Amino acid sequence: MRKICVVIGSRANYSSIKSAMKAIQDHPGLELQLIAGASAILDRYGAVVDLIERDGFTPNARMFMLIEGETPATMAKSTGVGLMELPTLFEMLCPDIVLTVGDRFETMATTLAAAYMNLPIAHTMGGEVTGTIDESIRHAVTKFAHIHFPASADARDRIIHLGERPEAVHLVGCPRIDLVARTLEQDKANGLQEIFLEGVGTELDLSKPFVIVSQHPVTTEYGEGERQITATLEAVRSLAIPAIVLWPNPDAGSDDIARGIRKWREQGKAVNMRFFKNLPTDTYIRLMARTACLVGNSSSGIREGAFIGTPVVNIGSRQVMRERGANVMDVPHDRDAIAEALCRQVKVGRYPSEPVYGDGTAGQKIAGVLAACSWNIQKRITY
Repeated sequence: MRKICVVIGSRANYSSIKSAMKAIQDHPGLELQLIAGASAILDRYGAVVDLIERDGFTPNARMFMLIEGETPATMAKSTGVGLMELPTLFEMLCPDIVLTVGDRFETMATTLAAAYMNLPIAHTMGGEVTGTIDESIRHAVTKFAHIHFPASADARDRIIHLGERPEAVHLVGCPRIDLVARTLEQDKANGLQEIFLEGVGTELDLSKPFVIVSQHPVTTEYGEGERQITATLEAVRSLAIPAIVLWPNPDAGSDDIARGIRKWREQGKAVNMRFFKNLPTDTYIRLMARTACLVGNSSSGIREGAFIGTPVVNIGSRQVMRERGANVMDVPHDRDAIAEALCRQVKVGRYPSEPVYGDGTAGQKIAGVLAACSWNIQKRITY
């Protein structure tokens, strides 16, 4: 039985691999191993590990690796701490394959540790282009990985152009779309009001139009986060539309965005706004299916938003050049531009669904490939 080790370091990591974890767990030829670390085990980022356990997954180990500060220096140091801790855990678990997700700093630590220990690496969501340091990390991980699971045809072609063997590149779609497809099939109109047992701020009437604000730091624009989130909140406030506001991820610059949110609340401007550290994945999907617009720079607007048909105002450079559907409108970090785009998207309403990132079967496909595939630990480029 092949042992597949997944390292979860954030809420984004988890939603991006959850369906594959379930498929691996259920596969008769595979054994799921799980390491939870970084922001996924910290309460101030919502303790995603609690959601993981409620979903039926038991971590084999927990790894503290996140250094306080959320600066470029602490981000680099956190990567280093992860690189020091993971080899010990890999020695303990003896995985046959390490499955790593996307492009975050904990992904780089996972990849380097596995590569130096001659462990085969499987990588999801490679080959995509975006802004920030994430793109550099993503392409670097591609060059370390032995098995590739791109989410779109464009990404698959790019991985092959980077010199990876076509037979090792498996177009499966994005596992996050699996969760969307299942949640939308099961969704009911009632129950969402229960989310207001958590969070702080106004309890909103979700039967009326509302927006979701999901905005994260841009690592290559460090120091601009407070100004950027303030412009977004001002734009939302100018339209007098209720808003659910989500806490940023722990990348460098997170404190700047969090400071902007706290100041906004302390100044009494958070009328008709509710703030959350974290939301369960299915709850977030159900909210995306009902919101009048998602505003910010989260990849969920690009990925899940295309499949759901959610109107999206994408702000700034974080998702620049990422393949997208017709549901996305791009604007700079300018209050008036954001407000104008938001107003237009609210009027447009739901867009037709576009399967840009898959059809909802990625997890099963990934498990099938992992059970059957072979590899050579010494990589060879094809160009």
